Amino acid sequence: MTKPVGPHPTTLRKRPQRPATTKSVRGKRSLLAKQVAREVCGFAPYEKRAIELLRNSLDKRALRVCKKKLGTHKRAKAKVEELGRFARAAQN
Repeated sequence: MTKPVGPHPTTLRKRPQRPATTKSVRGKRSLLAKQVAREVCGFAPYEKRAIELLRNSLDKRALRVCKKKLGTHKRAKAKVEELGRFARAAQN
């Protein structure tokens, strides 16, 4: 596609993708490694406690347990969401 800029015709080129756009996407290998580790090692004690709290519908308390262990609210929310998916899958 040409677009005149001043007296010279120029061609717009596709900019390369920046690394920041793919930052949060997990690759196939690391996803597989995480799944294998989860199968082999199971859950940490605080994760088991959080799952039990989620089963008893104490979501806020589970978030507190995870936040205490992981340090940040954002990481704790992600962990509670992950553990919640596991707890719901186990119930069904």
